[in-house]
Amino acid sequence: MARTDKMKLGTFVYTFGFHPASWLHPASDVNGANDFAHLLDVAKRSEAAKFDFMFMADSPAAAVGDPSALARIPTKMNRFEPLSLLSALAVTTRDLGLVATVSTSYYEPFNVARLFASIDHLSKGRVCWNVVTSDHDETGYNFNREGLDPHVLRYERGNEFVDVVFGLWDSFEEGALLLDRENGVYYDKDKHHTLNHKGKHFQVRGPLNIARTPQGRPVIAQAGGSEPGMDMAARTAEIVFSLASNIDRNRAFYENVKSRMPAYGRDPNDLKIMPGIVTNVGETEAEAKAKVDYLIDKMHPDVGRLMLSEFLEADLRDVALDKPFPMDRLPAAPKGSRALFDELVDFVRSGRTVGELIRHYAEKHTGNGMTGTPAQIADYMEEWFETRAADGFILMFPTLPSSLDDFVRLVLPELRRRGLFREEYEGKTLRENLGLSMPVNRFAKTPAPAR
Repeated sequence: MARTDKMKLGTFVYTFGFHPASWLHPASDVNGANDFAHLLDVAKRSEAAKFDFMFMADSPAAAVGDPSALARIPTKMNRFEPLSLLSALAVTTRDLGLVATVSTSYYEPFNVARLFASIDHLSKGRVCWNVVTSDHDETGYNFNREGLDPHVLRYERGNEFVDVVFGLWDSFEEGALLLDRENGVYYDKDKHHTLNHKGKHFQVRGPLNIARTPQGRPVIAQAGGSEPGMDMAARTAEIVFSLASNIDRNRAFYENVKSRMPAYGRDPNDLKIMPGIVTNVGETEAEAKAKVDYLIDKMHPDVGRLMLSEFLEADLRDVALDKPFPMDRLPAAPKGSRALFDELVDFVRSGRTVGELIRHYAEKHTGNGMTGTPAQIADYMEEWFETRAADGFILMFPTLPSSLDDFVRLVLPELRRRGLFREEYEGKTLRENLGLSMPVNRFAKTPAPAR
């Protein structure tokens, strides 16, 4: 059955772009990591294109590894704290949704509830919390821990954390602010509620000292393909960020997550599955491929070795580029994409050198099946969308703003010609533009009115 809704699109933001050599691109702003004007420019370009949101990826830790390689990779070593950045973007943009990553492992629920509620008011209803439990050992060392807490514990804490935040966001019902100057009554005491949560990980009395937000509550995003992750998404998420590698695999993931939602009393239409895809587009295939090659050629071998070491969880610092890959260092199972991991293993078994493998990985990392002409990329996206492998895409542009500009100039007109993407925003809030329903306040005796 043909879809009647429109594709959702978001800009994934590492400061200079998704590729580790993006800061070396002549069109990049080398000072952009600490220059708000650069990120506002990316936001304005995304907003002019009518994208749904701008997604600020983050980790509260610098990367670790070979210092010589890290000195060549600025993105994870020098960037704004995301909620500070979103606060500034909230008052300098008008329609674009604003998504930031905050970990449930290293914050308290009351802080997160108050911060995101504040930004939702500042933006007039355009903020989204990307919920993560964190998955890098180095993060724990910054927060009084010896590495990362066990996976099960992180998700157990994460689920309770989200429940508490949701409860705090319900502190004020819709219409609780009376603002009655004649009688001197600011809010209706019967529509103001104390949470009194006492659980395994948190004890939070409440109430939250900020009114119900324009969206009822901020939109919730999540990533994660594990069983606990998919279950958490089905219960709480409204955007799910998946890693695009194979259409059949992602279609199965799409069906798996959405089929779990009715058990939690949720409509599957209230969740948008949005794979992350990297696009390299040119007027011709050769032009698109040249853009890929340019960035790979710019990438220092030490950076490629570090990237591959992180992905394969194998220390390659002492392995010469012209030597075969040491197969005995491979883990039994991948931490990231199984499809790409299996492909790389097959590649190295053919006797290729570490240098050849780095280039192969860099090309897959950069191209990700999305290198080509506007029609080819639109065909790819349309197939994923129409066959329900995706509700839209988080666009991981190799360079910013140049790759974003290429997509807007070349691919977006083709998507619009096919009727797949909007011409104008449908609403004023991120929730409205994504086609999500308003959340019901748990304390309300009657449903909140539609906005």
